[in-house]
Amino acid sequence: MGKRKENSTNMLNESFIVESCDLTYAVCKVGGRWKLLILCKLENGKLRFSELRNQINGITERMLTLQLRELEKDGLVKRTVHAEVPPRVDYELTIIAKELIPIWAKLSQWGKKHKKIVVQQ
Repeated sequence: MGKRKENSTNMLNESFIVESCDLTYAVCKVGGRWKLLILCKLENGKLRFSELRNQINGITERMLTLQLRELEKDGLVKRTVHAEVPPRVDYELTIIAKELIPIWAKLSQWGKKHKKIVVQQ
């Protein structure tokens, strides 16, 4: 994920929208193709990188690494490095991320219901 110019119209528009709407801010933190899926996989506890990768079909190691870094930077995932040989790294949800579990469960129910409605049309 490359750097964007801080003064670009796109960046200015994004910062205005995110700063003026808490819902948009929240969606930006968990939005994207992989973030919610990663968070859902961590719902039941700690996982190692390889366990996460094996549970998410289609994600590349690079993309998983980038998404985990963003989630860690945003305070949603905690990364623990164990001083062992070979090194072991665990990922787990932070306390604030665990507050999202009932929200994404409800959103998942809505998605299931919406899919049925759209398919019937």
